[in-house]
Amino acid sequence: MNKTPRKQIVFTLLVEVGRKDGDGLPKGATGAALMCYASGVDEAEAVRETVAVLKAADLAPLEVTGYGTLDERLAEGHDISDEEQALMARALEENAVIVAQSTPFFED
Repeated sequence: MNKTPRKQIVFTLLVEVGRKDGDGLPKGATGAALMCYASGVDEAEAVRETVAVLKAADLAPLEVTGYGTLDERLAEGHDISDEEQALMARALEENAVIVAQSTPFFED
């Protein structure tokens, strides 16, 4: 039985993280939102890999929201910059999870 490898694609994921000792978040932050680009054969694999990488980096993932692939986002009318597309291409090329943006949360 020869299994044909499935093609990797990149998904845009928004991951909310809580606090954990050694997480590197700013003092006083209650958590953060991380915009990630992750490769996988499907979104479920991309989510699993992203959560594993973030846990290995001493972060505490709480919730993951998927925004789809580049093609799906373009079809929905999202405005995707060249820089963002380059990060997606890098995630695919390196079979990696790339954290493109981190926005800490602070209580008012």
